Formats: sequence, structure tokens, C-alpha cells
Amino acid sequence: MGFEKDFEPLWKQYREEFPVTQNLIYLNHAAVSPLPRRTAVAMQGLAQDALDFGSLHYDKWLDAYEGVRVAAARLIGATRGEIALVKNTSEGISTVAQGLDWHPGDRIIAFREEFPSNYYPWLRLEAHRCYVEWLSVTDPLEKIEIACTGAKLLSISFVQYLSGFRADLNAIGAICKRHKCFFFVDAIQGLGAFPLDVEAAQIDALAADGHKWMLGPEGCGILYVRKSRQDSIFPEEFGWTTVAGYNDYASRDMALRQDAGRYECGTLNTIGCYGLRSSVELLLEAGVERIAPTVQALADQLAAGAIRRGYQVLGDRTPENGAGIIAIQKPGLDSRKVVYDLKQKGILAAPRQGWVRCSPHFYISPEEIERVIEELP
Repeated sequence: MGFEKDFEPLWKQYREEFPVTQNLIYLNHAAVSPLPRRTAVAMQGLAQDALDFGSLHYDKWLDAYEGVRVAAARLIGATRGEIALVKNTSEGISTVAQGLDWHPGDRIIAFREEFPSNYYPWLRLEAHRCYVEWLSVTDPLEKIEIACTGAKLLSISFVQYLSGFRADLNAIGAICKRHKCFFFVDAIQGLGAFPLDVEAAQIDALAADGHKWMLGPEGCGILYVRKSRQDSIFPEEFGWTTVAGYNDYASRDMALRQDAGRYECGTLNTIGCYGLRSSVELLLEAGVERIAPTVQALADQLAAGAIRRGYQVLGDRTPENGAGIIAIQKPGLDSRKVVYDLKQKGILAAPRQGWVRCSPHFYISPEEIERVIEELP
């Protein structure tokens, strides 16, 4: 970018990548993100190529798969051999939950406020053979430390789907490391908007779908499994691409692939990989270290404005725990009606459990947030 462009606000630098801004003020990235222009173009290009040539250019498809692994590894500070391509966050969580070797009495630390995908797998294990200690994400680190003593696994979301509470992953990772407790992170509501380093946080495994803050399409996500942990998580979903010799169709050798590819059960979502690669590369280009303060400032602005308009904000939002999600409500107003009325004015939010959930990304302007505040009933 030119010298003058470098001093433009981040939202203005990338505004042209988001044609959705011509139609909506989009505050629903915690649900499904609109596609950036380059992402849609990449996916359209693959669709046209398949229309015209079928699988003639299959080598380019393989490049797209590898491109996602490399870009995702850069995004989280991993290596490409620690990245598997999965359908969604739920598949990633289930891979870990079902693949670990559990024994009667094993203890799991989980959190009550989690989205169902990071709740049900642990509840299911509790029903069968394990004990789950349910904490709150707002519990002090001292309580988490006590709970981790003797625990086999701790699972937490990077950012909570309703309150927007952002966990201190580095501090929790250090606790897990001290107690030899497997550290799993559901990263879907923060990855792409806030920096995350799996080495700094000492994360053992992580899953995230691409269709929220990573700005990708639905049905294509990543599973990170630390290299030293891969032999302890067996791929229960076992397919032809799970094995090392998967390119030899006549082979019946079931030796596993020597990287996280062992968790890829079969044919991948090719068009999704084209899209997700483009989206993650856009995030890397813009710089998550620049995206994070932009997203936090927009959500802070919206929270402060909503309070001025008589709304309450869910949770105790601080610079340390705030993220891109805020949930607001006003006594006497139905959140579904508020969301409907905003939609009629070209503002897209989401009703969640009696709250109006808003989730702006970095390409939204402060002026648009001010308009949202003015339009709140």
C-alpha cells in the first residue's frame, strides 16, 4: 500500500473487500460472516474451473488444501503438520473428545456458559465413564488451578458465544502445563479477530470453523493438534485418507499419517478450502495485531452507546476480557423485536437467549456504529 494508505484507518484500507457494506451494517460475525470479495472470487473461480474442466486441474486443488494448512499454521503459530482440515468446530472437538484414551474416574474441567458444541461432548463422556467439573468462565484463575489438580483435560472457548468474554489463554495454559492437564480450546469466536499463539498459550489442541471471524465459508475449518499429542488422539473417524499410504489405493496398510492429516477422514471441501485460504491470507495481510484493537474499539463503542440508550450489557467488559461480541437488552423490549426492527433499517444483529447480540468486524466504520446506536429503540 502507498504511504498515505498506510495511515488510513484499517476499515477504510479494506472497505472494498466487503461489498456487504453497500447493503447492510453487518453486526453478525459471531453467527455467519459475509465473504470478502477475494474469497468469493476464489470460490467462483474453482466452480467455473470444475464446470469447464472437471478435475483436470486437480493439482491446484491440492495446492489449496496445503495453502489452508500453511496459512492457518501462521495464524496460530503452529506448523503445517499440526493442522487438519475439518468440516466444522464440532467435528474438531469430537475428534479430540472421542480420540483420547479415557478411563473410569478421569476428570474433565469444562465451563457452564459454553456453546453446545463445546458442552455436549464432555457431558456425554460424563454419562459414560468420566467426571466433569463444571466451572464458570468468570471464576478466578486460582479456582481453575485448584480444579486442574489431577484433571486429565480442560476445555474452554477463546471467546464465549453470548457474553463475548475472552479467556486468558496464556494464563490457563500455564496452569494446565503445571498440572499436566490436556489443554483444549474452542477458538471459533476469537480466531481471526484476536491474536492467538498456541506455543505461548501451551495449547494441546484447538478447533475453529472458518465462517465467523476468519471470514470464510461455512463447512470448512481447522483442527490443530500439537505434534507431541497426535499419537495420544486416535482418529475414531477412520477413512482412506487417514493412513500414510492413502495415495496407493491397492494398499491395505493401516499405518497412520505422520501428521495431523490423520484426522482428515476422506475427500475434502475443495471449494471451501479455496475460500478459507483466501480469507485467512487476507487476515494475515491486514495483521491480526491491528485487527484486534479495531474490533475491540468498535464493540466498546457500541456497548457504551447502548448503555447511554438505557440498555444493559451482559457481563463485566474490560480491556483484558472484551472481544468482538456484545449482548445487550433493555427492560420491556423483546430482543427478537429489536433485531427485527434493526433489520428493517439495514442493520443485522442476532437474538440470543433474550439478548441482542452484536458482533462487528474490523471493516465496519465507527460512523456506522454510531448509526446503530441512534437506531436502537
